[in-house]
Amino acid sequence: MNPNLSKDKIRMMRVRRRIKTRKPEFRHFEAHKKLKLRDLGWRRPRGRHSKWRERYGGKWSGRILPNPGFSSPKAVRGLHPSGYQEVLVHTPKELETVNPEIQAVRIASAVGLKKRLAIEEKARELGIKVLNPYSKGD
Repeated sequence: MNPNLSKDKIRMMRVRRRIKTRKPEFRHFEAHKKLKLRDLGWRRPRGRHSKWRERYGGKWSGRILPNPGFSSPKAVRGLHPSGYQEVLVHTPKELETVNPEIQAVRIASAVGLKKRLAIEEKARELGIKVLNPYSKGD
C-alpha cells in the first residue's frame, strides 16, 4: 500500500535517505556540559565572543554547523519515509478530507482508545493508511 510516486520522487527518497545517514547530530552549544541543553536540539551560537559562532580557534575550527547542504531534496522534504504526506487526525470526521493515494494518517497522541479505534475502523473502510495504529502490548 505505497503511494503512487514518480520514478524521480523515488530516486529523491533514496537520495534523502543517503543524506540523512551521513548527517551529523547537531547539538546545542555546550550540551555536553549542561543536562538541560541535551534535549533542546540545535540552537545557533549567538555569543558575542563565541569561537564556535565565528568558526575559529582550537577544537571549534573544524566543527560542522547546520547549513543548506544537509537538507533533503525539496520534492520529498517533509514526506514520511514510506512516501506519504502525513496528516494529523483528532476525529473520525477529519478522515473525509484525506486523499488515500498520497496522504497517510497519524492519530494525535491526545486521542483516547475509544475514538482511536473508531478512527482506525473508518480509515480501514476508506482505504487510508494509519502510521501509528493501536497495538496491544502482547
